[in-house]
Amino acid sequence: MDYKIQFQQENEAIMERFELSMERISQMVLEKTVQKPFLDYFAKTASFIQMIGEYLAFIEQGHQKTASMEELSQWNHRLYEDILPGHYESSYANPSYAVAQLGEEYGRLLCYLYKEIRGDIVFVHEWRLTDITILNEVLIEIYNMFEEEAPEVSAIKEVLYWFVSDYTDHTVSYRVREGLDPSLSFAADIIKENDLSDLRYLYYFGEYISDSELKVAEFLNSLPEEKVRLMADTYTEGYRKGFEVMGRDLSKKGAVQIRYELGFERMVKYAMENFEKMGLKIILCRAAVWSVNTNAGRKAGYYSTSPNRQYDYDHRYDNAIYLNKAFKDRKASVMKVAYETYKDLALQYAGPAVIETFGKEEFHPVNKPEAFRLDSKQEKLAAEMSNETSVILNQFIPGEETSFTIIAFPVPTIGERFEEIFEETIKINTLDYEKYKGLQQIIIDALDEAEYVEVTGKGNNKTRLKVALHSLHDKEKETKFENCVADVNIPLGEVFTSPVLAGTEGTLFVSTVYIMDFQFKNLMMTFQNGMITDYSCSNFEDPAEGRALIKQVILKNHDTLPMGEFAIGTNTTAYAMARKFGILDKLPILIVEKMGPHFAVGDTCYSWAEDSPVYNPNGKEMIARDNEVSELRKEDLSKAYFSCHTDITIPYAELDRIETITPEGKRVQIIDDGKFVLEGIEELNLPLLEV
Repeated sequence: MDYKIQFQQENEAIMERFELSMERISQMVLEKTVQKPFLDYFAKTASFIQMIGEYLAFIEQGHQKTASMEELSQWNHRLYEDILPGHYESSYANPSYAVAQLGEEYGRLLCYLYKEIRGDIVFVHEWRLTDITILNEVLIEIYNMFEEEAPEVSAIKEVLYWFVSDYTDHTVSYRVREGLDPSLSFAADIIKENDLSDLRYLYYFGEYISDSELKVAEFLNSLPEEKVRLMADTYTEGYRKGFEVMGRDLSKKGAVQIRYELGFERMVKYAMENFEKMGLKIILCRAAVWSVNTNAGRKAGYYSTSPNRQYDYDHRYDNAIYLNKAFKDRKASVMKVAYETYKDLALQYAGPAVIETFGKEEFHPVNKPEAFRLDSKQEKLAAEMSNETSVILNQFIPGEETSFTIIAFPVPTIGERFEEIFEETIKINTLDYEKYKGLQQIIIDALDEAEYVEVTGKGNNKTRLKVALHSLHDKEKETKFENCVADVNIPLGEVFTSPVLAGTEGTLFVSTVYIMDFQFKNLMMTFQNGMITDYSCSNFEDPAEGRALIKQVILKNHDTLPMGEFAIGTNTTAYAMARKFGILDKLPILIVEKMGPHFAVGDTCYSWAEDSPVYNPNGKEMIARDNEVSELRKEDLSKAYFSCHTDITIPYAELDRIETITPEGKRVQIIDDGKFVLEGIEELNLPLLEV
């Protein structure tokens, strides 16, 4: 069924309300019934909605498909102009400006409402008139409250709370559906039905289109077909191998969700063809728009370069307006009903296939006092809500039945040598599977003899860690580390385990690392019995602000997290490439984790699937799938999982030594002075000689 036809009936049912609300909005632009300073806010917000109405007519009259590149670019700029750097300082989407103009309490609440209304840009492109209508109606309701004199702040907050809560039946349910339903083919249709050499198609998505999206699309169009197909084949074959390696049956699944950043459509089109040959339908859902569905610092779906990362940062905790226990329970209830409604689609869901990007310009966030923040009670509620979501998700999409894959490529902001770096990235994403499998097995054989591992930093790196390992009962059939080559995590190059928490202790330090779009500087964490006991970074002059950023981005608002993974990266080719181009501090954790030892905080790599056997290529079962926290699932699921898993890597240049210690006290060095010294793996040092 055509995507637009699916919404025709719903739009016809809402049309009268939509038209009435648009008419009332048009009157608000001209009326003077609201006192200053609020008059300007309502006039500008109404003008924005009028522009959305103009664009709806532009689409419905067929002009979007016939317009020139220049005209589409002008429309895109108009839609996003208000929040672009240079305009944001005088925008009601900016909490600092809104508070300065409207007062602290009014400003914060009305800023939130305007941000939600900006979601109309997406809704008008996707013909989702219901979403536009309900936003119009809440604006009109609040406008009416201001027509005589300014209402009580508590009254506005109550309207917003019930608006969000009441409409979760719509907003949360649709979010569940769009993550599972291939028939919601808005984006897939754009890719399949358009000539991708005509870059006008980028403007059809409704996302902000920057030079980055245009240059990536142009560059992919300049590559020979066999090279772009190789990119797509590596990506989709990694997905297939993930099921094979984990012993899961892909033939029982019917759909895969592709997540990527706009500009890569030529690769995505070939990937869609590959997946369809595997018997999988394509799910292409956008990153969440409504605040009720967003997660601070995370984007899941397709998306574009942010028009303003400070804008995203300012609104990351807008849910502070409505997050309480009643709302948490309400959202969980709606989500459970939605998954029950779409349970047949959920059973067909195979998991995500992700294309990440790297090389964005460094972002220095400003913590504005006017922006919403979660209080300590809300932080706990947010963590509980995340855990409850995971429980519901696993009930309908069991973790032991799905898989995933992730691959990464650079974007033009990485520098003048973008095209060279892109070509090198293709090479490191397609390294020799068999060669690395053998080299990594030598490392695993040494680690299987160890009781624990010591990791020591070099120079200014303060890392001093002891990592306790599981015991083997049958060395002929069991192993402690997984031999990770090119499947779910591309590029290849690591061996990893879930450490024993008791006895895992010390300090982890890294001078710079990118995590969730943030570059942390001098990140330090202290562990005792495998749990984080302290943490800091030097991103801000005030250490407390640095701690707050770590708690938000890495700890996901938990008070502590366990060390869920210890790994040794072996991809020295990737490291040599990073040093050659001077981009070590711009690479994503997906690649960086293969370039030295890394440690993940949060859940283990096997969360929700610990009881499913995993085997290495040599046939040995990887038995280190649990730790003392994940084992609590047998008693209380809420205590076993944290719904996060964040990798932190020490690059070879900051690494002194990795050494295994056997129960008898024998020491075996794997790395010394940042070089591989274990007998049989010296070949891994060859790329380092080029640095």
